[in-house]
Amino acid sequence: MLLVNTLEVSGKKITKTIGLVRGNTIQAKHIGRDIGAGLKTLVGGEITGYTEMLTEAREIAINRMIEDARRHGANAIVNVRFSTSQVMQGAAEILAYGTAVIIE
Repeated sequence: MLLVNTLEVSGKKITKTIGLVRGNTIQAKHIGRDIGAGLKTLVGGEITGYTEMLTEAREIAINRMIEDARRHGANAIVNVRFSTSQVMQGAAEILAYGTAVIIE
């Protein structure tokens, strides 16, 4: 499955637009990561525990979006975007979405 964040795929022709596809996941903070994050705020720097959690969440959302596109018969997704929102204290949603298409 080809994913791009542009409206077109260079060198390819979109022969059919299928429509919106999406995938999401909701991730909650982990108490162990919170302790490490609290200590890190004292000295500064990257909070790697949260970086890893969000990287994993994005991958889950992307894979779910790809599965949605496959169910609709697409072979590519254009205009891929991400969105995040807090759904409750300590938990956030990551949404991946785009337009499923068939390219040649």
